Amino acid sequence: MGLEQSKYRESLRVPVSWWIIAAAAVITLFVIVAVPVGTLAGAVVGGLAAVLLLALFLRYGGARVEVDDKRFKAGRAEIDRAYLGAVEALTGDDARHAFGRDCDPKAFLVLRSYLRGAVRVQITDPADPAPYWVVATRHPDRLAAALSGHSVGRS
Repeated sequence: MGLEQSKYRESLRVPVSWWIIAAAAVITLFVIVAVPVGTLAGAVVGGLAAVLLLALFLRYGGARVEVDDKRFKAGRAEIDRAYLGAVEALTGDDARHAFGRDCDPKAFLVLRSYLRGAVRVQITDPADPAPYWVVATRHPDRLAAALSGHSVGRS
């Protein structure tokens, strides 16, 4: 039993700008509460907000996308590669529309609003209710190539 080599691996972490905005929000909450009520109350409110935002960002940004010889994993879902059909890299309006107006309600989505690219993968498993998956990614061409079995140079 050998080790499986990943063909593609990506963590969909939230961008640094979100962390900066969250820090500013926590500081603002601290000041809003600390000035009229006291430093301890401000620290409690700010601390609770910081813990909540930290947990939210780590969970939301903790989604992983992985492709190996046997499986495609996106977030908490995975599917055997034998059930993957056509693969399409999406960018710009195509990616935006794939998650919005052009989306089948039965499709499986891994959406991250801060990512501008995606890959749409047709599902050929007749027992799967999802006709396709649309998965957000920073590197749509590389993910599509890994799913199609091709190699693409790193950018």
